[in-house]
Amino acid sequence: MKENKDWNGKHIVISRADSIGDVLLTLPVTAWLKEQFPSCRITFFCRGYTAPIVKHYEDVDDIVKTDDLFTLSKKEQADTIENLGIDAVIHIFPKKELAKLFKKALVPVRIGTSHRLFHLSTCTVRLDFTRKKSPLHEAQLNFELLHPFGLTEIPSLEEINRYTSEFVIEKQELPKEFEALLAEKYIILHPKSQGSAREWPIEKYIDLAEKLIVNGYEVVFTGTEAEGELFRKKLPDHDKCHDSTGKLSIDQLIWLIKNAMGLVACSTGPLHIAGFLNIKAVGLFSPRIPIHPGRWKPLGTHSTTLVFDPKCPKCKAKKDCGCISDISVETVLQEILK
Repeated sequence: MKENKDWNGKHIVISRADSIGDVLLTLPVTAWLKEQFPSCRITFFCRGYTAPIVKHYEDVDDIVKTDDLFTLSKKEQADTIENLGIDAVIHIFPKKELAKLFKKALVPVRIGTSHRLFHLSTCTVRLDFTRKKSPLHEAQLNFELLHPFGLTEIPSLEEINRYTSEFVIEKQELPKEFEALLAEKYIILHPKSQGSAREWPIEKYIDLAEKLIVNGYEVVFTGTEAEGELFRKKLPDHDKCHDSTGKLSIDQLIWLIKNAMGLVACSTGPLHIAGFLNIKAVGLFSPRIPIHPGRWKPLGTHSTTLVFDPKCPKCKAKKDCGCISDISVETVLQEILK
């Protein structure tokens, strides 16, 4: 079954309650829907910590934080959704609890992948495609769920890139110790990923920081407080090296990234933020499927990715491999200095 009608004036929900990078790569879907149906209303269901990301995207009308929703009783959860007057929900990130909830709230059109068993009983429209073995980028795969809205062809990454311009942030006040940075040339280094990706060794980030300082840049290390505790004692003792770990809100981090000359990270949220803001985003990746750059490279016209060996035999065989560690500091430095 496929829906294909005029969705102008209708209320459409995008459901993606997972991480920052995943959410960012989903946002272009909302821009496409607004292009096709300018008067539709779009509500984004997401986790609380990604809501500050979603709020900066101009094509999202409302946000529902799933963390808050799940603090309510089962009846209150269903009543909350029913009271929103939703015409369709697109389950871009399959989550059983939410799929059951939208069914219980009698949302008329419920769209999801056919590759989740619980969608057989909870979705009215099921699309047959697989993410795991697809050659498409994650942002393109999200568009697979728009066929019921009249999409006939998956857009190219170049076409999707134009939707990054909808991500807009106003000036933010930074902690005083970082305000002066905005007048300087600085590079952001984000070494950790909270375990979501293969990581480049912290020793190489520190070596890179020292080389960037020699080349006239200020360097800012970013991350959570817990991540900072893992490496801050190792950072160069230099007035051009700054530790912001645990000191910035997400809004402040976005503003810091927006004004940077570039950012280096593995496949994690800040890398995708940099891509959306169209600054030089240098992503360090493993070539292993499905975590390779073909699937997860950042969007944006100034984004680039590095792997040590695109044909790494261990990665190809899906064996444990740390070849990302073999990417040289000089290679990353030259990519930044291009």
